[in-house]
Amino acid sequence: MPKVRRSRKPPPDGWELIEPTLEELEQKMREAETESHEGKRKVEALWPIFKIHNQKSRYIYDLFHRRKAISRELYDFCVQEKIADQNLIAKWKKQGYENLCCLRCIQTRDTNFGTSCICRVPKSKLEEGRIVECVHCGCRGCSG
Repeated sequence: MPKVRRSRKPPPDGWELIEPTLEELEQKMREAETESHEGKRKVEALWPIFKIHNQKSRYIYDLFHRRKAISRELYDFCVQEKIADQNLIAKWKKQGYENLCCLRCIQTRDTNFGTSCICRVPKSKLEEGRIVECVHCGCRGCSG
């Protein structure tokens, strides 16, 4: 099984506890990158990659901030090695962004009308029976 990419410095204590899960997610990422994109829209090919990236960051975030299962040193190591997305985790700490799927959904420059993505609109504010799907990452509603 391929290793999670790391620098040459040794990982801190506790790495052996999270390494199998990270390797599994890394394997899924490789499969998503090499998956055939025939028959899909151009943006749809990237959706599995965004989803797995979110899963890896959420895993590290939950271990450190919610369950307090890993040390600050191990958390900083994962952020430095770009295993977890520091900017996405910073948004998860803010009120209203706890379930944010990706950073592209809150960037106003990527939308036609200078607003955030449709997946950021609460489901209670949408029309009945309307299926929402983010163009950027395929999210079906991350605002709650």
